[in-house]
Amino acid sequence: MRHPYRPLLAALALLASSHALATTPLEKRVDAAAKSVMQRYAIPGMAIAISHNGQQHFYEYGVASRESGQTVDRHTLFELGSISKLFTATLGAYAEARGTLNLSDNASQYLPALQGSAFDHVSLLDLATYSAGGLPLQFPDAVGSEQQMLAYYRNWQAVYPPGTQRLYSNPSIGLFGYLAAASLAEPFPQLIENSLFPQLGLKESYVRIPAEQMPRYAWGYRDDRPVRVNPGALDAEAYGLKSSASDMLRFIDANLHPQRLPAALHQAISSTHRGYYQIGDMTQGLGWERYTYPISLEKLQAGNSAEMALQSQPIERFSVPRPAEGDLLLNKTGSTNGFGAYILLLPARDTGLVILANRNYPNAERVRLALQLLEAVEQ
Repeated sequence: MRHPYRPLLAALALLASSHALATTPLEKRVDAAAKSVMQRYAIPGMAIAISHNGQQHFYEYGVASRESGQTVDRHTLFELGSISKLFTATLGAYAEARGTLNLSDNASQYLPALQGSAFDHVSLLDLATYSAGGLPLQFPDAVGSEQQMLAYYRNWQAVYPPGTQRLYSNPSIGLFGYLAAASLAEPFPQLIENSLFPQLGLKESYVRIPAEQMPRYAWGYRDDRPVRVNPGALDAEAYGLKSSASDMLRFIDANLHPQRLPAALHQAISSTHRGYYQIGDMTQGLGWERYTYPISLEKLQAGNSAEMALQSQPIERFSVPRPAEGDLLLNKTGSTNGFGAYILLLPARDTGLVILANRNYPNAERVRLALQLLEAVEQ
């Protein structure tokens, strides 16, 4: 007797087989690369999102919480760390496109409390590109409130002439974001969540995660203990945003195709991709760090090294900003105590990717993984 469901089962098996044949080669390469890094660094969970020639790919691994066992998916919320700076840069460029600020203006023009301080001689561009003259990586521990923050800036003195040295700094780009928001006459968090995110089409990105979304917020891990980022001075501007792989792919696509956005935001994103000065192989944009592509693993790792983050570097300032033309790679790392993230764009190749993980692992390994993923999708 012929089984009544055999034709249907055969068709489903064929469909599954053809789907597996279509996706397995890429999935196998992505899986192997991701799982190797996760095992080596004991990363509990990871979400990868790739945009390539208009197609989206998502890969999710492990758990958002070891305690609950909740698995990672494309909607899991991760801490972005310094990838937050890309949104700060975009908001500042958007303010310029709206005509409320000019990057060449001195910082003190936008805040009366800074007038008569060193910021009479520091431009907004200097702040946005970490070349104000030696602002440190972090605020001193004693700086917590807004009043303490402003007092710190009023008393700060430049170590180098502004515009001559790069020293990666949260207080530098943080102040840029704070002043950009002041020029738009709204607090930074409200501008990000109520204006910038909606215009970018982001629906799963936050400064402060609403109570109803907290179940999707992953735990980060440090020394095998669950941790999350603590509030601090200018945290939203420098390192405090949270987002999902799904939303970050929307952000990638906005950067790959800014012409689809409202005119002011299109202009702003183009501005963040421009080059303002050179250090070795790296061209500093607004938030983004830019390279000629193809690039070797060693050169890209050097551009994302601890030396670049922690040591002052002399810069070659361009007299006119250089547009993003030709085959380029733009990237940014982001870290908090319990999270590690990496984002990369290849605009000329209509390709971008983001890697979100709930452990802070070495930047060199994030770069290595990203280049392995690029190799997989471009084959």
